[in-house]
Amino acid sequence: MSSSKILLGFLAGAAAGAALGILFAPDKGTETRRKISEKSQDMANSMKDNFNDFVDGMKDKFASAKDDAGELADKGLSKFNNLKGEVKNAM
Repeated sequence: MSSSKILLGFLAGAAAGAALGILFAPDKGTETRRKISEKSQDMANSMKDNFNDFVDGMKDKFASAKDDAGELADKGLSKFNNLKGEVKNAM
């Protein structure tokens, strides 16, 4: 068996064990549901934060690439205009 399958099986077992541990804990049903709700809310907030960080990072990279492309276009236009002036002068 490959190590990735063993690791995946271990993680799945740990997740199932944690879920069963919460469900069969000696707490009242309302307390268990509250714990599950809080954990779900925490996970959702964490996922939102991670997604927002990802989007912000992509926006920054896009803005940087856009600025770089603008500078490159300006340099190209400047060289084109210089070359065009040299051609006119040569004629």
